[in-house]
Amino acid sequence: MDASKEPSTRTLVELDPKVVPALVREALLRLKQAGHQAYLVGGAVRDLLLGQTHAEASDWDIATSARPEAVQALFERTVPTGIAHGTVTVLVGGAPLEVTTFRGEGAYSDARRPDSVHFLDDVDEDLSRRDFTINAMAWDPIEGGFHDPFGGRQDLRRGLVRAVGDPLERFAEDGLRPMRAVRFATVLDFDIEPATLAAIPERRAEFERVAIERIATELTKLLLARRPSRGLRWLERTGLLHRIAPELEGRVDASAAAVDRVPAEETVRYAALLHPLPPEAAERRLAALRLPRAVQRDVRALLEALPEAAPNGDAGLRRLLARVGRRLAPAFLALWPAVRPHDPGAEAGARRAES
Repeated sequence: MDASKEPSTRTLVELDPKVVPALVREALLRLKQAGHQAYLVGGAVRDLLLGQTHAEASDWDIATSARPEAVQALFERTVPTGIAHGTVTVLVGGAPLEVTTFRGEGAYSDARRPDSVHFLDDVDEDLSRRDFTINAMAWDPIEGGFHDPFGGRQDLRRGLVRAVGDPLERFAEDGLRPMRAVRFATVLDFDIEPATLAAIPERRAEFERVAIERIATELTKLLLARRPSRGLRWLERTGLLHRIAPELEGRVDASAAAVDRVPAEETVRYAALLHPLPPEAAERRLAALRLPRAVQRDVRALLEALPEAAPNGDAGLRRLLARVGRRLAPAFLALWPAVRPHDPGAEAGARRAES
């Protein structure tokens, strides 16, 4: 755990069916009226307990005892998006909603997806295959049933990311899960349970096999957190940073200090992350992460414009802003004092420009 944080207990909210979109309740009711079990699962349940709600049907996942063919028969419009693994996308009122049959899983030879699945009738068995306890809860807003076989609600109260069961097994199943542990803990401002954290370096081989695009998606979410510095230090401590940005190893303290001081916007956060590197090296790293070309170009432009010290007077500041361009000026004015914290002219120059 993060020794710098005092232990605390978070207050969770009561689950309220009224916050579930009507389309989602309609789908659950239809499954239940046909004699099947049906629950909301995963991140939607976690976020509801934390007091966060979602308006879009696509933000809600349903797990059911109904087999995929039964789901298809119950709804007029469906898409077999992952039917081999039990997932059918149901279009309710034109909105997509993922409905997945309770399932168990075979081996993960590609460290991403199970080689085989078998369907189950028990929701607790289905929850046992999930990554973290805070994502392994199921709620029936129609009849009020709540399943939490691994203590996810208690871990939410404690602010803890904990693997379901043996973390080494969970991380072997999907090589992205170590990165997701760090991302969840960073975004939620949680700690990582010690055994779960200790398992991350043991599964670096599986992490190395993950597609870089999946890693970059998690990294972007981490960087947009309120305090991304915690996640960056975890990435370095566990060795995951070596795959993500090996050039930053040994330089994370400088990056961490900067990312916390700039707005939660993708381009400026990546610029703050990579500012210890030369601009061309930063652009190469972003290209290696397969980030959009516009992000690559803008980050390089921001880093190339960074002066070694505050420009001489207002005229010098105007020339600097002209160089970076009007579109990137707000990002530059946020980045400059964040990466030059000991240069009093940077803060003053940014204030003058904004006024």
